Amino acid sequence: MEKLILPDIPELHKVDVYEANGGYQMLRKALGMKPEEVTDEMKKSNLRGRGGACFPTGLKWTFMPKVTTKPKYLCINGDESEPGTFKDRQILEDNPHLMIEGALIAAYAMGIGTIYLYVRGEYNKWIVMVQKALDDAYAKGYIGQNILGSGFSTNFYIHRGAGAYICGEESSLMNSIEGERGYPRVKPPFPAQFGLWGCPTTINNVETIANVPVILRLGWEAYSKIGHPKHPGPILVGVSGHVNKPGVYEMPTGVLLTDIIYKYCGGVPADKKIKAIIPGGSSTMILRGENIEGVTMDADGLKAAGSSVGTAGLIVMDEDTDLIRVITRITKFYYHESCGQCTPCREGTGWMFKILKRFENYDATLEDIDLLLDVANNIEGNTICALGDAAAWPVQSMIKRFRDEFEQRCKANGSSTKSVAKEMVHALR
Repeated sequence: MEKLILPDIPELHKVDVYEANGGYQMLRKALGMKPEEVTDEMKKSNLRGRGGACFPTGLKWTFMPKVTTKPKYLCINGDESEPGTFKDRQILEDNPHLMIEGALIAAYAMGIGTIYLYVRGEYNKWIVMVQKALDDAYAKGYIGQNILGSGFSTNFYIHRGAGAYICGEESSLMNSIEGERGYPRVKPPFPAQFGLWGCPTTINNVETIANVPVILRLGWEAYSKIGHPKHPGPILVGVSGHVNKPGVYEMPTGVLLTDIIYKYCGGVPADKKIKAIIPGGSSTMILRGENIEGVTMDADGLKAAGSSVGTAGLIVMDEDTDLIRVITRITKFYYHESCGQCTPCREGTGWMFKILKRFENYDATLEDIDLLLDVANNIEGNTICALGDAAAWPVQSMIKRFRDEFEQRCKANGSSTKSVAKEMVHALR
């Protein structure tokens, strides 16, 4: 398949090179269409969000009110703070103008006058690179007042985050831009009705927006035939862990996980067996290595396998991996990154981490396994945002699919269960 998001063109991040390869022509095309025609192209293409939820992008755009007395905003989510996820960074580095062009087209389709790119603060190198690309686009007349003589105007700003994972959640992201604490908001109201400063707002992922010019160039019909029919288009898969060639790979949706590991990434070092994989970033459910045959990298394929595509951050673990150490480290991350607003997440992530440390230190009992699962079950579905679910799912799936790993780390007596129970009672007082 032709690379559509990250083509092998040297120095494509430079505006002159981007223009020489057809860059900003789709913006010109869009400005010659009616806004609703652009949105209709997105709907027909069946582009689904690449930020994890896989929500239909064109449908989301229709939620933006056409007539309002308030300003309208577009937020591009480039926070990308989840362990195992690093594909958006590649767009910001290698093809930032594609993302910028896609954002401008989206803004025109929805009548938006202000665009924000929210980027995690640790991405300083990439923030500098994107700012240079924005400056060049402004100089060329692609951003600002009366863009290309069309009468349409919009401005584009980068907002640097302060390193909080929770700000990858869309309402926390908006609070952060407003200068408030990064707390998720209760929904409804949803961003399209009450977003930034109480105004209509649409939020899309970096990779999602980068697909917009591609759809206009190919046409919705051709785009919808790429990859899996229910989740079409190119997808960027960030592969890490025990593979010979880790990195970001562009491919059509629907590629077999085994092909990604062995054909794209050159297999596992020393030809070791795959013990487990995390298919879509640390918040997605873990899969046993022997169960990935026939599983594809798309929303439906991974859902059928008992996981999700998430942000397509594929983490491969070989036969020598200590999975208890892995799940303890993941849980520590969510414990640290919980904003503390919801009691089940604030307290539950800490309890899970304490129990898992007992397993890591061979100081747990068999009863601790069910206790750990009970805590995870009481977090899932009981929080304002999905961080609680993101913390619970890896633990639930690890126990479900690797219970033997937990049993091997248990000691004979029941003292640790009693100790943890006392800590929980104390924490709730």
